[in-house]
Amino acid sequence: MTKGNPFPALLRAFFQEWLAEQRSASVHTIRSYRDTWRLLLRFIAERKGAGVARIMLADVSADEVRAFLHHTEHERRGTIGTRNCRLAAIRSFFSFVADKDPEYIAQCAEVLTVPLKREPTAAPCYLEPEEVEAILAQPDRSTIEGMRDHVLLSFLYNSGARIQEALDLCSNAGRFDAPHYARLYGKGRKERICPLWPETVTLLRKLLERHPRAPDQRIFVNRYGEPLGASGVRFKLAAYVEKASKTVPTLRSKHVTPHSFRHATAVHLVAAGVDITVIRSWLGHVSLDTTNHYAQANLETKRKALELVGAPSASNVPPSWKRDASLMEWLDTL
Repeated sequence: MTKGNPFPALLRAFFQEWLAEQRSASVHTIRSYRDTWRLLLRFIAERKGAGVARIMLADVSADEVRAFLHHTEHERRGTIGTRNCRLAAIRSFFSFVADKDPEYIAQCAEVLTVPLKREPTAAPCYLEPEEVEAILAQPDRSTIEGMRDHVLLSFLYNSGARIQEALDLCSNAGRFDAPHYARLYGKGRKERICPLWPETVTLLRKLLERHPRAPDQRIFVNRYGEPLGASGVRFKLAAYVEKASKTVPTLRSKHVTPHSFRHATAVHLVAAGVDITVIRSWLGHVSLDTTNHYAQANLETKRKALELVGAPSASNVPPSWKRDASLMEWLDTL
C-alpha cells in the first residue's frame, strides 16, 4: 500500500481491534469476513487493472460493492444467503469506519444503503421422529468412527445445536451429573445452556471412555485426533440418509443436512407443547420471529396431514465471522 493510504490500517484495526476485541467475534465469523474481503479486494483489483496494494478506501465504493455482489451471485453462482453474508461483512467494516473516521462518513453511508436481497422464506424442512431414528441407526457403533457419528447426531437432535457449536464442544463444557447440560457458544460467542437427556450423557461418556480427551480438547475428532469439519459431517450424513431411505422412503424426497436435526428439535419441542420463548432460549435465537417459523412448520404439517385424511362426510362430526505483511498476506493469516 502507498504511504498515506489509510485503508490498510483501517482494515487491520477492523479485524484486530473491533471484531476480535470489542465484538468478541468467533473464529468462524472472523474467517468468514476475511474470505469476503479477500474476494472483494481481488475483484476490485482485477476491475482496476492494478494490484491489491494500490487499492484506496475510495475504490471500495457502493457501485463496486454492488458489482461484487452481482458477481458473487451470478458468476460465482452463490446463493442469496451467501450474497447477504458477503454484504454483512462489508457493511460491518463501513459501520466501523464511519465511527472511527468521520471523514469518510459520506462514502460509508452510500455503502450502508446497499440493501440485502430478500429470498422467499419457506417453512423449514425437518425430520419426523421415525426418520431421525432411522438415520441414527445407520452408523456402525462397533467402530470408533461409527460410534462418534452416532453420538454426534444424537447430540445434535437432543441439543438443537448448530453443527459448529456441536463440533466445538469440549468435555469440560458438559455436566454429566444431574442436572445434565451442555454449554454451547453460538453466534457472537454468546453462551447458552442446553439440557441433555440421560441417554445422550451416557453416549458421550462411552465415547470419551473409548477415546479419552483432555478437558479443553474437542470431543468430536477424526482418526488423527483432529477436530471434525462441518463438510465432513455433511458427507457422512448424506451416506447415512441414503441407507436409511431404504427403510424409510420419505427420506428420499428430503435434503437432509446437520441443520435438519436443529429444525427437527425445534418442531418436536413445539409439538410437545413447550413454550415458544423456552425454545428460543434453547436454540439461541435472537429474534422470537425466527423461532416462530418452527411453530408455523408444525402447523403446516398438521394441515397437510388433514388434507391426506380428507374432509369428513356430512354425517360425521366436524374437526376443530500480521501487521507487516501485505494486506492480502495478512488476511491469509487470520
